[in-house]
Amino acid sequence: MTELQRLRDAFRTALDLPADAPVDDLRYQDNEKWDSLAHMSLIAAIEDEFGVMIDTDDVINMSSFAEAVRILGKYGVTIDG
Repeated sequence: MTELQRLRDAFRTALDLPADAPVDDLRYQDNEKWDSLAHMSLIAAIEDEFGVMIDTDDVINMSSFAEAVRILGKYGVTIDG
């Protein structure tokens, strides 16, 4: 499984989305399931999946799937298709 697929799965699990739900264009404001509680679940899922600890500023700034890809890059996780 690619890192991209692992990240997609983490989003789907944390946000309680169907297994085939498209997530690459997800944004915090655009999804009713992505509230503050789901956001913390998402952060925890990403940290567990990739073995990283995301700092507070990055937790706050992770407002989209694309931003999650960028932030993970800061922690040495390369997300490619």
